[in-house]
Amino acid sequence: MISTYYAGLFADVGILTLGALSVYIILATGQLSLGNGGFMGIGAYVASYLTVALHWPVTPALLVAGLVAAVVGVIVGFPALRLKGIYLAIATLGFGEMVRSFFLVFEPTGGSGGYRGMPHISISYIWVWAGAIVLLVLALERSRLWLEMRAVHDDETAANLVGLNTTVIKIGAFGLGAAVAAICGGLFAHQYVYIEPGNFGFDRSIDFVLAIILGGSTVGLGALVGALLLVLVPEWLRFLVDWRLAAFGALLILVLLTRRQGILDRALIMRLTFRKTA
Repeated sequence: MISTYYAGLFADVGILTLGALSVYIILATGQLSLGNGGFMGIGAYVASYLTVALHWPVTPALLVAGLVAAVVGVIVGFPALRLKGIYLAIATLGFGEMVRSFFLVFEPTGGSGGYRGMPHISISYIWVWAGAIVLLVLALERSRLWLEMRAVHDDETAANLVGLNTTVIKIGAFGLGAAVAAICGGLFAHQYVYIEPGNFGFDRSIDFVLAIILGGSTVGLGALVGALLLVLVPEWLRFLVDWRLAAFGALLILVLLTRRQGILDRALIMRLTFRKTA
């Protein structure tokens, strides 16, 4: 039996894993989103409104929240097609701040005062969702669709020339990533039973990006590794007191200098499972 403190930490790991996966799915097509905190916010507020105001069960509320965010993600994906690199990152950052500002003044969901009253969920419920979506992403990585997404990532022009519909692939990735971020937000809301717009700002999006870059940006399991590190390592460094965050930052820099692809990659997985690389 783990303590309530560590139970909360492992709940945070599950939620952060989903947030990192939402970035990973979009990144697989060569697009970097800094606005997934916004999709998380949409999911959190939609799911919370359904469970509090309309008394829906949590599971269907999460599914509807994911669907709503997916539609928004597709809409955002269309103008994003015209942008690349840092310009796309800045545009998605602006979207995330727009969502945060919207909920800051939207009175039906509490505005700046936040929203509360959601039923509390268990850690096992969070990890059922996290485990299911991790397995879904791992299955996706073995599919033809994933090969097409990676082809768009590696060379969009060449992918167009061999007949791939790069527009549909990139927009679809945005929609799927947004849905995963929304489910992450819904779980967050029902874990903490109180949300406010500041929970879904720029720093939240950066946490997602940092987790996937640190854990491994080329394999889905990197999201889990990155989430574990971002949540647990700062806690293990508490004995350093005021130097804790500085030590954590130095550790992050060291990892990224020695493992530019992140801690986990396909070659390392092959070695750990005693399989030969192709």
